[in-house]
This record gives sequence, structure tokens and C-alpha cells, in this order.
Amino acid sequence: MKSSKFVIDKLARLFEQGIVSSKDLSTELFTILKSKRDELVFRLKLTSKDEFEILSKRVDTLEKKLEKLKSKKKNLSKRVKRS
Repeated sequence: MKSSKFVIDKLARLFEQGIVSSKDLSTELFTILKSKRDELVFRLKLTSKDEFEILSKRVDTLEKKLEKLKSKKKNLSKRVKRS
């Protein structure tokens, strides 16, 4: 009985270490994949979602300002033609 308990304890420890090492392996794999993704994004000079939203808002505001300037220019040109 004593030897079977010893064997069961050893098997349980091996099983626990296997689970721990597989979790460590999976976290390490995810870490490697994330770093490779970040490296690829950096190489391709891609922007993040937040940066993209900020840039698109800037473009929208600049387009609005451009439209205002164009409309002012048209109004000025009409006034000059009348004179």
C-alpha cells in the first residue's frame, strides 16, 4: 500500500508539473506571437485604431475648413465681379 501511494504521489506531481509547464508554454507562445505582431506593425508603419480615429477626425475638420474657405472664395469672387 505504501509503494502504491508513493507511485500515485509521483504521478500526481508529474501531472501537476505538466499542466503548469503547458500553461507556461501557452503564455510564452502568446507573448512571442504578440511581439512578432508588434514588430510587423512597426515595420509596415501601420497605425493603431486610436491613432487612426484621431487622424480621421483631423482630416474631417480640415475638409470642413477647406469647404468654408472655398465658399468664402466664391462669395468674394462674386462680389468682385459685381463691382
